[in-house]
Amino acid sequence: MIELDHLVAGYDRLAITPALCGTLERGSMTAIVGANGCGKSTLLKTLAGFLPPVSGVLRWQPSRPTIGWLAQRHALESQFPLTVQDVVCMGCWPRISLFRGLNRDARKRVAQGLERVGLTAMARETIDTLSGGQFQRMLFARVWVQNAPLVMLDEPFTGIDEITSQVLMEQIVDMHREGQTILAVLHDSERVARYFPQTLRLGEKAAQWGASAQSQATAEVCSA
Repeated sequence: MIELDHLVAGYDRLAITPALCGTLERGSMTAIVGANGCGKSTLLKTLAGFLPPVSGVLRWQPSRPTIGWLAQRHALESQFPLTVQDVVCMGCWPRISLFRGLNRDARKRVAQGLERVGLTAMARETIDTLSGGQFQRMLFARVWVQNAPLVMLDEPFTGIDEITSQVLMEQIVDMHREGQTILAVLHDSERVARYFPQTLRLGEKAAQWGASAQSQATAEVCSA
């Protein structure tokens, strides 16, 4: 799905990650891990197209798919006068006309998304009433409704309780089982080892990319 050829991610032409070579396969489930400041979120934003590469090449095979994106700190203001259902409905926009409204199938999928994250009873609540965990559940429901071939998650469990984290982890596993490709920036090594078959570990000078279960990951490291 994504081929990386000596790809370096960073800001303002300043390299942060090492050069990366390898392929993110369609249907894979990969965690990006590493020390704070190693460029995990920067790499994810580069792969999503929000930042240009500092150097190297990123290739989509056969073409760039729709991406379901969950930011580390979402730009949606909690004071904005939207309901939980309004936000989840945004996941339908890529497939329907904004002016035609939701059809029956779209409304059904929104209802299913709310049910999956336990927010059915709060569908009509305004988002300023939500706790941090409820807000994150809502954003997950929107990503699930979108049903994008590729889902990118930037530290999705930061600042939420363990019960909510487990509910959302179950949704990620389900999305992967349904054929979606998952790429997530994570800090919890136990969760990575338990749920993510592949790991991309960023270091200062090189990266290891391979099976999470291996004590020494099968590295795909670019030569100088």
